[in-house]
Amino acid sequence: MSENLSDRYDPNDVEGRIYQFWEDQNYFAAEDQSTKPPYSIILPPPNVTGFLHMGHALDHTIQDLLIRWKRMKGFNAMWLPGSDHAGIATQAVVEKDLRKQGKERLEMGREAFLEEVWKWKETYGDRIYSQMKRLGDSVDWKRETFTLDPGVSKAVRKTFVHLYKKQWIYQGEKLVNWSPPLQSAISDLEVVHKDTKGSLYHLSYPVEGSEKRIVIATTRPETYLGDACVCVHPDDDRYKDLVGQFVVLPIIDRKIPIIADEYVDREFGTGALKVTPAHDFNDYELGKKHELEFINILNVDGTLNENGGPYQGLKVQEARKRIVKDLEDKEFLIKTEPHQHAVGYCDRTGAVVEPYLSKQWFVKTKDLSTPARHVVSNESLKFVPEQWTKTYIHWMNIIEDWCVSRQLWWGHRIPAWYCADCDHVTVAEEDPSQCEGCGGKDITQEEDVLDTWFSSGLWPFSTMGWPEDTEAVKTFYPTSVLVTGHDIIFFWVARMIMMGLEMKGDVPFRQVYIHGLIRDSQGRKMSKSLGNSIDPVEMIDGYGADALRFTLMSQMATGKDLKFSLQRLEGYRNFMNKIWNATRFSLSNMEGFEAPTEGTEAVINVADLMTADRWLIYQTGLVEKEVNELLEEMRFSDAAHRIYAFTWHEFCDWYLEFSKPVLYGENEEQKKVTQLMLAQTLNRIVRLLHPFAPFITEEIYQKLPIRGEACIVDDYPDFEKDQKWLSLGSEEASFEMELVKQVITAVRNVRGENSIKPSEKIDAWLSPKDDKSQKILGSNKSEIMRLASLENCTISARDSLKKCAVAPIRLGDSQVDVIIPLEGLVDIDKEVTRLKKLIEKQEKDMQKINGKLSNERFVANAPEDVVEADKKLLASISSKVEEMRESLMRLSQ
Repeated sequence: MSENLSDRYDPNDVEGRIYQFWEDQNYFAAEDQSTKPPYSIILPPPNVTGFLHMGHALDHTIQDLLIRWKRMKGFNAMWLPGSDHAGIATQAVVEKDLRKQGKERLEMGREAFLEEVWKWKETYGDRIYSQMKRLGDSVDWKRETFTLDPGVSKAVRKTFVHLYKKQWIYQGEKLVNWSPPLQSAISDLEVVHKDTKGSLYHLSYPVEGSEKRIVIATTRPETYLGDACVCVHPDDDRYKDLVGQFVVLPIIDRKIPIIADEYVDREFGTGALKVTPAHDFNDYELGKKHELEFINILNVDGTLNENGGPYQGLKVQEARKRIVKDLEDKEFLIKTEPHQHAVGYCDRTGAVVEPYLSKQWFVKTKDLSTPARHVVSNESLKFVPEQWTKTYIHWMNIIEDWCVSRQLWWGHRIPAWYCADCDHVTVAEEDPSQCEGCGGKDITQEEDVLDTWFSSGLWPFSTMGWPEDTEAVKTFYPTSVLVTGHDIIFFWVARMIMMGLEMKGDVPFRQVYIHGLIRDSQGRKMSKSLGNSIDPVEMIDGYGADALRFTLMSQMATGKDLKFSLQRLEGYRNFMNKIWNATRFSLSNMEGFEAPTEGTEAVINVADLMTADRWLIYQTGLVEKEVNELLEEMRFSDAAHRIYAFTWHEFCDWYLEFSKPVLYGENEEQKKVTQLMLAQTLNRIVRLLHPFAPFITEEIYQKLPIRGEACIVDDYPDFEKDQKWLSLGSEEASFEMELVKQVITAVRNVRGENSIKPSEKIDAWLSPKDDKSQKILGSNKSEIMRLASLENCTISARDSLKKCAVAPIRLGDSQVDVIIPLEGLVDIDKEVTRLKKLIEKQEKDMQKINGKLSNERFVANAPEDVVEADKKLLASISSKVEEMRESLMRLSQ
């Protein structure tokens, strides 16, 4: 049967074909009405402008693993895909393309520009979907949703109107992050803070009617044009007598008061603070508190406006140069110092973000945030790992009103209409034909669109057809789990929870799984500037999707960042090849085997099973039980390592070797038993591995003698449900084979330590210390001799251990000494020298650890697990050193 599997596994030949097979058979589809229990995940929608990056690869692999596992567990598993219109990102990309054609958005007009954006979306919008297929995402494609789809737009309008009628949406003039090139407000997430080399300018403001001056320091001297006051601490003796007086702003000769507030840090700088409420977030709060004047000095394009006086029309950087020169010329600039500080940049345009006073639409968050906080506090919704609960609660305690308007054209246009006749604002789900206030016809819709996060906040239910009461909503909402990174807990997760509770009366998901970041092999964040970014599609091209997925999952320790390296990726590609070759070997030895009609239910008479068979079945039961438990706890790396260890070590390294004498022998009845063992075990291995490595497992599954329709829809191996087969296993047989394995491994280790060729036949004495070990060694002597490559094997004590290597084995209550005479096999003097050097090195290591453990401060302050680990390491090294000393003594006799 091996002709069905090629000599080597080629992912490029398999993956596209297998994915098409799954799609053709509609295996990804979930049912809106089903007797199966529901399990649902909403894919965090990637930007329509995006490419698959390593963060996506990690995020999607976790979700796909969960969906495939639950699908195989008998759930009505629904994974809903979609993409985000990404207002700022998409508009910026299209504007850039149009400029190359000599076109400008403002000259084109709204309708013509939006036509171009939709054309761009139709051309490039599905790009990331094809990359998701390369990764193996088993999403229900017929449910694919775009955040500007008509259904989503309907949900957005209904929510906006609902909140407006509750007076939880309002218009107000507040300070926002402003991107001058976009001429729009942007969210905190779209502001990238970078350490920037700048200057600290010390300016002197004359006190009115006095020779005194107050010196202030600023990194943005141009903002002095919008200063509303100078603020000092009320207990600062330097300025007490000046509070209530005025300073005169240089050049523009505008008077501003000197006020006192405990907010000011007396010890910082001169203890005097210039306050610019319209251009600094901290100053904005002071301005509100003291009812100061809010003086905006900027136009929407980032140039200075009429409040800029002689600098009107200049861009900020040019104005700064001119102002600094003028202040210096007039002796108001005391000094300039180099100063490195964090500056916010727009991540789409690269321009400096300006705090800007602007009339915007806001969502009141106080009443929305309270229930959103409670559902996490009372564990109706849980964060995994739990540490993120505190972060979320903290953010919800300090949440401020949410600016939801953006001065863009691409997005959900705010459903508000202004009346020219009576100034009334009509907010409605459907486009009105007249003003609801006066009935006038001269109404104009708000130009602004909603923040992308507004529509994304409705994603868990707007994608299922809400506000209609659809069967999908009834079945799949709340969703089961949200998988995402910690960077958008506040921006997206919190908004979904608030919106879900308000509009649906329930949480949007039961769990939030927060994963870490992918870093490079040195632990650095991946970035273009460092040149360490990795394209997952290139990795798939070179190594296969399964190797990439398994690499990511094998390092997915709960909540921790993972280090990605090509070396690991190569290692897990080798794992895929190992499985492929083990299958080829097994199938090549299936001649004459007839697949039982009972399939995986087929069993064997216990009396016909070898000890190795019963050991393997017992180990199969353990791995089935443990992997399911680990996946329930979302311990993905532990589950991956458990499957890896069972497949590579227990099945490939050991059982296949134990099976060869039978497969190559003449006993046909025993051969049939071993063939069934191989068929049953391979079937379970590929099913266990399928959520992690779907392509290779499906390809192998379709060639197995025992199989169902497809691996993707077969049952996931389950300890409780698989008892008919697993009951053939034996804990006693497992103990027996573990002892045999350890004896063989001990012999092989002695060979390795002494550079004895694996092919060279040697003698061994096996010295059991108990009757149980004596019996096990006797029963398995031929296997031990074959796999340890022994010329002679004596099972008894040896009188003299002179010039011998001794490897003591302890397993439970059983003890065996593996004794290998070395005389004539190795250079004894050379081995003595090696051991002495090794003992010396290990003793130095012990000294270091002892030094740490004898340091009271270390023991008192270090984490308990670190101290415990050091103690265990010390005990282990100490034991090894003792063994080496005994070896040295034997060799020196």
